[in-house]
Amino acid sequence: MRRASESDAEALARIDSFAAEGDEERCGHIRRWCRQGLAAVAEDAFGPLGYCVVEYTFFEQGFVTMLMVAPAARGRGVGARLLADAATSRTTPKLFTSVNVSNQPMQRLLQRAGWTPAGLLHGLDEGDPELFYLCPPLPSASEAAGPRS
Repeated sequence: MRRASESDAEALARIDSFAAEGDEERCGHIRRWCRQGLAAVAEDAFGPLGYCVVEYTFFEQGFVTMLMVAPAARGRGVGARLLADAATSRTTPKLFTSVNVSNQPMQRLLQRAGWTPAGLLHGLDEGDPELFYLCPPLPSASEAAGPRS
């Protein structure tokens, strides 16, 4: 896991299912996210497996704007590792994300990772409401240290 740089944008666009199909708007977002250092990349020796973008414009809290895993790497824990990295590296007490009701695989990933439903919004994508989720809180320093003897 590492922070993406501007030079990663092309490789990330190749593994992004929308950008790879020619979505120029998505390609532009990927370039901006890489340029601004907002994307974390999961990779192996052959290149990127997925990426995750966290921004801090959602009520001044962290928000996972994008989580994308290469089609060939899905089901191998890449998404879970990207979410865990976003959770531990966040700079705000709360971290949110959202997902369309139709995106069952992402909902299952969030639930397995312990994220809790935080609300439902109609009107963004016609006929496909957006579910919002809240990341579990980070353990306090004393909780992380474990019980005292």
